[in-house]
Amino acid sequence: MKFGKVPTADAQGALLAHSATAPSGRLRKGLRLEAHHVADLIAAGVTDITVAQLADTDVDENTAAAALAQALILDHPDLTTSKAFTGRVNLLAREPGVAVLDVPALEAVNAVHPMITLATVAPYQQMAAGGMVATIKIISYGVDQDDLSLACSVGQGAIRMMIPQLTDATLIITEIDGGAGDKGKAAIANRLAALNVTMKDVVMVRHETKALSDAIARADTALTLILTGSATSDIDDVAPQALRDAGGQVARFGMPVDPGNLLFLGSFAGRPVIGLPGCARSPALNGVDWVLSRIICGVEVTPQDIAAMGVGGLLKEIATRPQPRRG
Repeated sequence: MKFGKVPTADAQGALLAHSATAPSGRLRKGLRLEAHHVADLIAAGVTDITVAQLADTDVDENTAAAALAQALILDHPDLTTSKAFTGRVNLLAREPGVAVLDVPALEAVNAVHPMITLATVAPYQQMAAGGMVATIKIISYGVDQDDLSLACSVGQGAIRMMIPQLTDATLIITEIDGGAGDKGKAAIANRLAALNVTMKDVVMVRHETKALSDAIARADTALTLILTGSATSDIDDVAPQALRDAGGQVARFGMPVDPGNLLFLGSFAGRPVIGLPGCARSPALNGVDWVLSRIICGVEVTPQDIAAMGVGGLLKEIATRPQPRRG
C-alpha cells in the first residue's frame, strides 16, 4: 500500500485518507474516489490530496477484518460477528458463558503485522448475551494478502465460548445468633440467573457440622452453594468438615483473590460444591464470580487454576467492608 499526497487529478480509485469538503458535500475518510469525486475536489480548488493506494496483493480493510474474524471463531456456534466497518469487526457472544481463549495463538496473530490488531477480554471472563468478546481492527486501509493469510492461519479457532452446563442450584445458608440470616440471597440468585441457572432451593440450617452435613446430603441439584453465618477460617472449620462428613471432598480451601479469600471448592456425589466467602453477599465483582462462572460452564477448575488467579486478583473493595489495607 502506498500512502501520501498525489495530484488530485491522479487520485481516482484511491482511498481518501482524510475527510474533505467538496461542492457536493463532505467526502468521508476511506471513501474510494470516483471520477465525480475528483471533479468536485478540483472544482473546490484542491490540487493535491492525501490518499491510500492499495497494491494488487493488498486486501481492503473490511474484507481483511471479516476474514480474520471468521478464522478466529471457526464457525463456533456461540459466537457471532458484527458487520465490518472502517476495518473493524467485533466478536459477540450469542448467549451467556465464559470466553475461552488460546492466548499463545492470539499473541501470534498480533505479532504478524502491526496493522493487524486484535483485542480481547481476559481469559474465562464471564459474558452476557451480546457481550463483546473481542474486536479486530485493521489500522491501515488494507493489508497484504500473505500477512492476512498468516494471521488467519495462526489464529484459527483461537476464540470460543463455553456456555452454561449446569441448570439448577441449592443454596445452603448456616445461621448463627445475631448473624446475617439470608442476607445476600438475592445477590447470589442474580449471579446464577445471569448464567441461566435456577436457584431451586434455599435451605437454612444451624451453623453446626451435623446440620450442614445433612443438608449437603439432601441437596439434589447440579450445584450446591454453601454460605456460612460465621466465616470459614480453616479447612477443618464447620463447612469443609461438613462436606467431608457427608461423603464429599474438599479440593481447595482459600484463594489468592481479594475479596474472595475464604472460598472453598469441592464435590459431593460427583457434583460441584462451592463454599462461598462472605463477599458473595455483595453484587460487586469478587473471587466467587471467577470460580462460579467457570464451574457452571463446565470448565474444570483445579487447585492450580485457583492459585494462578492471584496475579490480577486484587479486586475493588466492596462498599459493605471497611478499607483494611489503609492506615
